[in-house]
Amino acid sequence: MAPVELWELTAAEIAARVHRREVSAEEVWRAFEERIVRVEPVVHAYITLDSVSGLMQAREIDRRIAAGEEVGPLAGVPVAVKDNICTADLRTTCASKMLADFVPPYDATVVARLKAAGAVIIGKANLDEFAMGSSVENSHFFQTYNPWDLTRVPGGSSGGSAAAVAAGEAAFALGSDTGGSVRQPAAFCGIVGLKPTYGLVSRYGLVAFASSLDQVGPMTRDVRDAALTLETLAGYDPLDSTSAPGAPRRYTAALTGDIHGLRVGVPKEYFGSGSEPGVERAVRGAIDRLAELGATIEECSLPHTEYGLPAYYIIAPAEASANLARYDGVRYGYRAEDARTLAEMYCRTRAEGFGSEVKRRIMIGTYALSAGYYDAYYLKAQKVRTLVRRDFDAAFARFDVLVTPTSPTVAFKVGERAANPLAMYLSDVFAVSANLAGLPALSVPCGLVDGLPVGLQFIGPAFGEEVILRAAHAYEQASGGAQLRPSLEVR
Repeated sequence: MAPVELWELTAAEIAARVHRREVSAEEVWRAFEERIVRVEPVVHAYITLDSVSGLMQAREIDRRIAAGEEVGPLAGVPVAVKDNICTADLRTTCASKMLADFVPPYDATVVARLKAAGAVIIGKANLDEFAMGSSVENSHFFQTYNPWDLTRVPGGSSGGSAAAVAAGEAAFALGSDTGGSVRQPAAFCGIVGLKPTYGLVSRYGLVAFASSLDQVGPMTRDVRDAALTLETLAGYDPLDSTSAPGAPRRYTAALTGDIHGLRVGVPKEYFGSGSEPGVERAVRGAIDRLAELGATIEECSLPHTEYGLPAYYIIAPAEASANLARYDGVRYGYRAEDARTLAEMYCRTRAEGFGSEVKRRIMIGTYALSAGYYDAYYLKAQKVRTLVRRDFDAAFARFDVLVTPTSPTVAFKVGERAANPLAMYLSDVFAVSANLAGLPALSVPCGLVDGLPVGLQFIGPAFGEEVILRAAHAYEQASGGAQLRPSLEVR
């Protein structure tokens, strides 16, 4: 049996070895750097790599350990950061021409917390422009490919983050989830993706898409890493007005492996038409495994589920229309050249700086907010959002956790849905409701269909991260899902 390479280890395993001085942070850094050199030419996970600064961070950790100083729980662990999360002195592009040369003067709170915990930023991961998409086909720079099959998409919008973890180019990654953008690519790439409760993790320094829906979350190789990184990321931040008060919890303590008596609801609306048969079989098999582990399984109903996707695609574009109004060529970002008037400069800057999907969503959102249509569209969508939230409230009065497919399909071919926005939007049909309700949701691998990963989604009550991590970890341990790896070998 071949020895395990450093880039194959989990974040927890790397940190433990660095703390025990079995390996240096610099050795870990160089192992991942060599892996990136080998596979990045075909995966294209990163927009920007931070080789010099990352090596300096690793050496500083080694110096502190040698001096007997305290280092954080993620000491020496290389992390990829989605390129819509601000990093001081390292460009943050949102995969857009509009911000192609933007270098933030500060770190997002989540980045600052990772650095304080000893994690090493290895680079900025590709995404759909301004996090609007489900395949990374909307990136201004290039397409990212799925390490399981290089003809297929990695999911989106956090596809670069997911691909980097799956391909061994980072031990874990940060993504952002507005309507499934952490969980769907995690499912497509066979890794773990966690969207925390809205307000649990600071949004300060996350470039806004839809402010009432956006949430930063970890993308990891197993559930333990998700719990470990969440302990670093979670907690009140006075710089974020939507941050929830209260001390973060020890999420790793919830990973007991015991789910006897856990009440699991299976919403019937998440099964049936629209799902690939292989996906449904894999998820049903995973639910049977939960029953074998001692959970109580019962079908339930979330009756307004079918209205969640159309409501999302009114609310999210409306908020995007307002948030993206700041990109006008005046303060920062791209500016059209040789405009003769201020109005012409505004129009040309936005026409040239934004891609087609971003323009589509801005126009949808602006229309929904316009006079005469606000009540008919935006206000009605917010009422639907309330109904979706009430459905979940009723369900969690009976159940501890809900289990569903993460996505109705496995990863689709590059270009297969590019000309059909509605088909692309349906990729997130099982994910958006958790965002509308502000609930925690986690995706774990639950098998393969035709050699491609399937995701199993656990949804919990607000601030119920412990219960979904506990359930997902027990399933992962029983199924061996964390051992799934793509056979990506490049000469």
